[in-house]
Amino acid sequence: MGFIAYLILGLIAGAIAKVILPGKQGGGWIATLILGVIGALLGGWLGGIIFGAEMNKFFSISTWLCAIGGSLIVLVVWGLITGRTRRSRA
Repeated sequence: MGFIAYLILGLIAGAIAKVILPGKQGGGWIATLILGVIGALLGGWLGGIIFGAEMNKFFSISTWLCAIGGSLIVLVVWGLITGRTRRSRA
């Protein structure tokens, strides 16, 4: 799967992860979508290493699950990072 496909997959996976994990992750929708792309790449990498899943098909359920899972992980970490900085400023 090419880089453009990962971008599209990441944008969609980031939006799905935002719906699954609503809350106050800093940055709004644009940052969430960028984090979704990062999460799709992370999920694809982890899915390949841990589960041996093939990430070469765009319409594969394993590709989507790994991308959404990676996006959720990145959103949680981003929420923890931005939550700490906001509390320390107040």
